[in-house]
Amino acid sequence: VQLQASGGGLVRPGGSLRLSCAAPGVTLNDYHIGWFRQAPGKGREAISCIRTFDDVTYYIDSVKERFTISRDRAKNTVNLQMSDLRPEDTAVYYCATFTRYHGRCSGTIGTWGQGTQVTVSS
Repeated sequence: VQLQASGGGLVRPGGSLRLSCAAPGVTLNDYHIGWFRQAPGKGREAISCIRTFDDVTYYIDSVKERFTISRDRAKNTVNLQMSDLRPEDTAVYYCATFTRYHGRCSGTIGTWGQGTQVTVSS
């Protein structure tokens, strides 16, 4: 599986961005998918995940009610709609598959995508 994350950019505080995770030649519906981020000088953290068979989602508290993870089955993507962005959301964002998923974005990562930079600044 090769994952491609896209959609990052520079946005002002309060703005919105939509990240997309694609995997050409692979059906993402068959995978548990997570979005992660790594801010400068910090470790990588899981922020939102979606389960494969029932699309149950999970969000960390700091993004809950601001970010929405979803599958676009027609386009074979998993998207992360981000709104009300804050400077502390600045990070490189990654998508990944899980080979084993235990819920709440915990499990064994299968494949990482390349990151996409999100910068929130006025």
